[in-house]
Amino acid sequence: QVQLQESGPGLVKPSQTLSLTCTVSGGSITTSYYAWSWIRQPPGKGLEWMGVIAYDGSTYYSPSLKCRTSFSRDTSKNQFSLQLSSVTPEDTAVYYCARAALDTVVAGNWAWDEYDYWGQGTQVTVSS
Repeated sequence: QVQLQESGPGLVKPSQTLSLTCTVSGGSITTSYYAWSWIRQPPGKGLEWMGVIAYDGSTYYSPSLKCRTSFSRDTSKNQFSLQLSSVTPEDTAVYYCARAALDTVVAGNWAWDEYDYWGQGTQVTVSS
């Protein structure tokens, strides 16, 4: 079975870059036709889709975050990463990585349960 594990610092200072890595086991991030996402949940709020990196490395970012967001991947380590720049306390959230079928993400009108595998989430606090 596929397992995802988020890792990275739990505390980031304002104006710095938040960097997280998702390590995937039990499946390859290059396997057709899956997409790999970063999703976050601020305290007391709902899940927010941040974007996706597809099996072929193509990316798409949420319009509200795209100016600050960058995904990358290291296929040799079966990892993909998030960099969120210029963070503020409003970026404090639990950050998840998760997998869905690429066709589902592209089609739109999907529910969160379309993401079949999730990491456990990691708390990131932005504070000075």
